Amino acid sequence: MSRATLAARLSPNPSTELPTMPAIVRFDPPVTAPFIDQPRPERREQGVPDRATWTLYQAPQGDLSAGIWSCEMGRWRIEFASGEDEYFFLLEGVARLHDDHGGVVEIRAGQAAVIPGGFTGSFEVVEAVRKHFVVIDRKA
Repeated sequence: MSRATLAARLSPNPSTELPTMPAIVRFDPPVTAPFIDQPRPERREQGVPDRATWTLYQAPQGDLSAGIWSCEMGRWRIEFASGEDEYFFLLEGVARLHDDHGGVVEIRAGQAAVIPGGFTGSFEVVEAVRKHFVVIDRKA
């Protein structure tokens, strides 16, 4: 059945177009320039690493984003708001998450982790990293 025939059957007005299907986003190597930043001065604990972010998908509601992130060696404070979670998969490098209670979790290339909402501590890049990330922000 053609798209036009389907539209005619589903719509009271046959000239009405069917809604456009959202596009699937592949995480191919980005061809656009990344957003480059550094940890804010008051959050820095070690070094002044450059961080590169390629946001490849942003949900229309603003509550989910996904992309590729890379960073040089360094360490800085992070504070996740309640309801803001990040899943990531390390493609390259080694990172450590230090919580405010003395716990440390090391993540290496080929491993994944979730930083839960409400987490406070430090993010440390031991060896330059590159990761896929997905951030969900339920407040948005």
